[in-house]
Parts: sequence; structure tokens; C-alpha cells
Amino acid sequence: MKKMKFFTNFDREEQWLNEMARQGYRLVNKSMTYEFETAKPEEANYRIDYRTFKTRRDFEDYKALFEDCGWTHVAGTKKSGAQYFKQTGDWGDEDIFSDVNSKAARYKRISDMWLSLACSFIPLFAVLISTGAIQVTAIVKPKLLYYTPGLWEMSGSQFWRSFLFETPFAVMRGFSWAVIPIMILVYAAFAYKAKKEYTKSQQE
Repeated sequence: MKKMKFFTNFDREEQWLNEMARQGYRLVNKSMTYEFETAKPEEANYRIDYRTFKTRRDFEDYKALFEDCGWTHVAGTKKSGAQYFKQTGDWGDEDIFSDVNSKAARYKRISDMWLSLACSFIPLFAVLISTGAIQVTAIVKPKLLYYTPGLWEMSGSQFWRSFLFETPFAVMRGFSWAVIPIMILVYAAFAYKAKKEYTKSQQE
């Protein structure tokens, strides 16, 4: 079974995974969606870390460290960032984090990731504007999205035929122009949200 959900709070995500385990669904993979397999209902204890690794060896050493402490790595890759662990049986520590600062640090890492993504799109957006590929003035002048010569000087049925014909193309053109600034704003919002969670976690 696959489920599509999005979380900005690791604690809420862990609680949801634990609840899914109580309902008889065990996490086996996480990519764009959560992938579960049917299993015996249990009181599971999931924990999530956020780390990326340069080498496979570093990633394997990281997983081995947690396995030695009673935690099984159930989902995540060396480049995925989010790493999902499940407590093995009844032994091992109740948490994968040794203190408040190490637990809060995962929010700092994911905040930096979102912020770097937002910043990476800014130069591209600037280039597209400077070359005229994107016209930001179309926000206040939607007429710029229509390319039919003399469209706004037409009248009657000729105008409506041309207008209705090009409107779908204008909408797609406007959407394509808006994708990059929207992504910048969304990534920046996620970075801000994660930074707030980082500050909050440090204070707990």
C-alpha cells in the first residue's frame, strides 16, 4: 500500500508512522510516497533523522552505528536526506538522539537544504528575466501573455475566436513563467518553517 503525505514536523511524522503500525501497516520504503506492507499490528517506535552522505561507506557506517544501538534502518538512501529507523524489539535506547541539540540539528540540516534549493533557482530566474524569456510585468499586464498580432484591436466575433483560441496557450505560458518564482517561495517557506522547528526544539 502506498500513501502520499507531507510533513514539516518530524515528531508528527513519527507519530503517524507509529499509528500506521498499530493498524497493521509496516513502513518498507519512502520516496515520493510512503510504502507499507501488511503486518501484524504492533506498538512500533519509529524515529527519523535527516542526513546525506558523500560515500556509500559513510552511509553504511552510519546505519551500522544505529543498528548496534538497537535501531533498524527501514527507509532512506545516502542522498535522500530523511532516514527512517525502527526500534528493534524491546532492547536499545528509546530514542536515536542522545540530547536535545542533536535532535534539533536535523531541522537545521533540512532548513539548510530547502534554503539552498531556493537560492539555486534565483540566478536562473534572473537570467530568464534578463533575456526576456519571462516577463514579470505580465503579473499586472496579463495581455502580455497573448501573442496574436493585433488581438486587442480586433472586435466582434473575430476577437472572440482569436481570444478563445489563444487563451489556453496564454494560461500555459503564464503557468510556466510562474513555476520558478513559486518554487523559490515554497522552498523558502519550507526553510523558514524548519528553522522555526529547530529553534523550538532547542528550547524544549
